[in-house]
Amino acid sequence: MIRIRCFYFNDFRERCSVVWDETMEGVIIDPGCNSQEEKDGLYDFISGQGIHPVKILLTHGHFDHVLGLTDCAKKYGIPVYMHPADKEILKIDDFFTRTYGFKMPVIDVDTIDIADGDTVGFGNTEFEVICTPGHTPGGVCYYDRKDKILFSGDTLFAGSIGRTDHPGGDYDQLIESIFTRLMCLDGDIDVVPGHGPQTTITDERTKNPFLQPFNLPENDDEDDSHEQ
Repeated sequence: MIRIRCFYFNDFRERCSVVWDETMEGVIIDPGCNSQEEKDGLYDFISGQGIHPVKILLTHGHFDHVLGLTDCAKKYGIPVYMHPADKEILKIDDFFTRTYGFKMPVIDVDTIDIADGDTVGFGNTEFEVICTPGHTPGGVCYYDRKDKILFSGDTLFAGSIGRTDHPGGDYDQLIESIFTRLMCLDGDIDVVPGHGPQTTITDERTKNPFLQPFNLPENDDEDDSHEQ
């Protein structure tokens, strides 16, 4: 069974997750740590728990999720996994950080390509890669089927969905991704998003206002036809 420790990093309160299992091997998901204090907090926790990080997993390439990427990858000497469609997003991250008034660290690490249906393992644990483009072209979620936990990045939040007004965003594609790839999963799956609190698939099916217009009862059209 996996254990999870979440950190909220940088001015955008990006949620970075350290995940490990009984073998003490683990992964770092979306290392958005920006300041030295944030990095030290992450590293101190990992060393204090005796966790052995073996991979960095990116849900997407937006700057707030990768501010600590180079530093983390070099500190632990571990590979970085990302969907190749977001390599272009990494290239324009510097523009956004300058827009928001701070400096983007140089991203000079190679990434290992992942694709829909791939599995990424550590210790006794396997994550399934679920491609959910829309927030970015290469956005993915990581699904731990055994423990029923989904790391959704910025695809799905508690009561919200990822924004699509940045370059590469596509609202229709995001909605399609959520409904065809996530809402069909079991309702008791815990969802760990890239910002904000945890949620479940059932809560988002029934309470997320961005998804409600798509959840009308199937007989609505039929009832209307009888009234005409």
